[in-house]
Amino acid sequence: MIEFVFLGTSASAPSVERGLSAAMVMHDDQRFLVDCGEGTQRQILRSGLGFKRLDKVLLTHGHLDHILGLGGLVSTFARWEAGTDLSIYAGGWALERVRDLMNVVLRGGEVQLRIDYQELKPGVIWKRRGLTVRAFPVVHRGPGCFGFVFEEDSHRPFLAEEAERLGVPSGPERRLLVSGQPITLADGRVIQAEQVLGPLIPGVKLAWVGDAAETDSLVEHVAGADALVIEATYLDVEADMAQRFGHLTASQAATLAYEAGVKKLYLTHISRRYSASQAKAEAEPIFPNVVVARDLDSFRVCRTDEAGLEAPAASQEKQ
Repeated sequence: MIEFVFLGTSASAPSVERGLSAAMVMHDDQRFLVDCGEGTQRQILRSGLGFKRLDKVLLTHGHLDHILGLGGLVSTFARWEAGTDLSIYAGGWALERVRDLMNVVLRGGEVQLRIDYQELKPGVIWKRRGLTVRAFPVVHRGPGCFGFVFEEDSHRPFLAEEAERLGVPSGPERRLLVSGQPITLADGRVIQAEQVLGPLIPGVKLAWVGDAAETDSLVEHVAGADALVIEATYLDVEADMAQRFGHLTASQAATLAYEAGVKKLYLTHISRRYSASQAKAEAEPIFPNVVVARDLDSFRVCRTDEAGLEAPAASQEKQ
């Protein structure tokens, strides 16, 4: 299961209801902050997530509405979160801007924070504990823009009833079988892992796209995702403006979801020009399973044999 919480869902500038771009993606005890617009650290506190175990920041690109919150976050970490190290993953140009920001924030102070700058390249950027994170290129304004795929490892469920029938005791023997190794029982029988493991179950896939100017190059990366999070800054009525500034309309995002065969679509980066209901009304006829995210909305992506959960929206903006 992968969980995510929207911390900021506005485009370019905040509104009364929406903060600037940021979200937390979580898997087991791992946390990834995706973008960090101005005011993100307060949203982290408002959400109840807190700062514990937050040591990875993934930046989709280097525009200020996606990175300015790093100044306050890093300042807080340096002063109050002793012993916390931070890895920042971003394209080359975005990292240059972040380094400039950090030079201002940390100048002259006694820094208790080590920052590891990781320049993104397409491919696997993080893999551990049943989860793989991949970066892929996105076309927007400026170089080094990326999207991300969070994907669980496939696994074979342990068939406890079959193990019981075969006389496999609880404890290390079962752990060996889960890892794919055979065991020998006290009576001399050899039990193969195949005998107590069910069919392969694919892990869930969450695709994340920040700002984007087109969708054709994205299809292969988000294809088959259980959930797609993507910007929808404009509506079709201002499609020419969307093209001019390198953004998507709600209908373009919905068309991508349909063509890529994703299961659920989450729209974010909503312009102050529009209400959530307007964005949903444009996307829904193309891709019905769509949610227009609000600040502090939380969701989880589960396998098809589990129930997905949507937490109540904290925003008071009317649909």
